[in-house]
Amino acid sequence: MTCTIEHARPADAPAISQLIIRTLRVSNARDYTPQVIAQVEQHFAPASILDLMQQRQVYVARADQQLIGTASLDGSVVRSVFVDPDWQGRGVGQALMAQVIAVARAARLSDVQVPSSVTAQAFYAGLGFQKVRDQYHGEERTIVMNLSLNGPSPAH
Repeated sequence: MTCTIEHARPADAPAISQLIIRTLRVSNARDYTPQVIAQVEQHFAPASILDLMQQRQVYVARADQQLIGTASLDGSVVRSVFVDPDWQGRGVGQALMAQVIAVARAARLSDVQVPSSVTAQAFYAGLGFQKVRDQYHGEERTIVMNLSLNGPSPAH
């Protein structure tokens, strides 16, 4: 798998929106009801993505100029990690997380948290994140997970 990780640009907002919505509908649909998926989708319209770019450090993964993944760091919280379903399991998520964790380490953060979907919990656990608690937003369940940055870097 060859991909590049870079800062998202405003022009990427529509593609990020499409990527996230497609991933929600394909990958997350096995763990969440259509109502929950529709509710989450509302937060990821292109205009919302542009707003998030002003608040967070947003990264994208590209392969052959195609946007195939995204992740962001909001203070010490990893957010909006999505990989195109056709690219899942090929190291894209790990590359995005390596970038986000490197940025967090450079900022001298002692740990990072991620509000994981049920779908992604095993992925984050494989990177060394530990479950802290379940959190509910109506029917939507997220698993808050934590990674200490004080030890050696997790394997990628």
